[in-house]
Amino acid sequence: MDKLSSGEKLHFTLIDPDKPGDLVKTAERMVEAGTDAFLIGGSLAVTPEEAGRTAKVLRRFGKPVIIFPGNLNCLTPEADAVLYMTLMNSLDPYYLIEAQVSAAPIIRKYGLEVLPAAYIVVYGDTAVAHVGRIHPIPAGKPEIVAAYALAAEYMGMKYIYLEAGSGAGRPVPPSFPQAVKSYTGLTVIVGGGIKSPLIAHEIARAGADIIVTGTIVEENPEAAASIVEAVKSAGRR
Repeated sequence: MDKLSSGEKLHFTLIDPDKPGDLVKTAERMVEAGTDAFLIGGSLAVTPEEAGRTAKVLRRFGKPVIIFPGNLNCLTPEADAVLYMTLMNSLDPYYLIEAQVSAAPIIRKYGLEVLPAAYIVVYGDTAVAHVGRIHPIPAGKPEIVAAYALAAEYMGMKYIYLEAGSGAGRPVPPSFPQAVKSYTGLTVIVGGGIKSPLIAHEIARAGADIIVTGTIVEENPEAAASIVEAVKSAGRR
């Protein structure tokens, strides 16, 4: 994360252990393209064994491996760190605090670095929205996201992850990271629905510090590689 202090934009590659494909080939291509870290996680069907095997393979490539937990099943001591997230706009107490309490002793036992993060799922028509029982954010209301972000910062969180959802038909509106940056000092992560270099560049320029791509990495690693370049170019002065 040290690169962020110099104004660089980062790209994280999201790998779903339940759908790894040719993991080594994909990881090699993304590292070659310049990705900065790997996230591992998924909303459904990931077992701890799958998460561990995936993390172990990815660590060979010399990039941080960070757990992006859909639930406790994604936790593994083979990773370097974990996004310790609160799903801020969930209607379910489990995702607001209960999962975090259950996970805390396991994370301590595994010795994982903790990255305290607010998680906001914007749209209501994706798997993560269904599983997390979220209250969607109107696309034209960045002030609502800014209020969530302020609350997260006041509670001591360091990161905020704005999520459109895996395979979403549209990305997070650029006005959302812009609003967060205007009101807080949080590191802004944006993922979901980012399918082209143009979209990635626009969101990064609007205020996202880190862009995450997952589905396109699974479907077309070459297209994902071009997105990495677009993210990096957004941070160049």
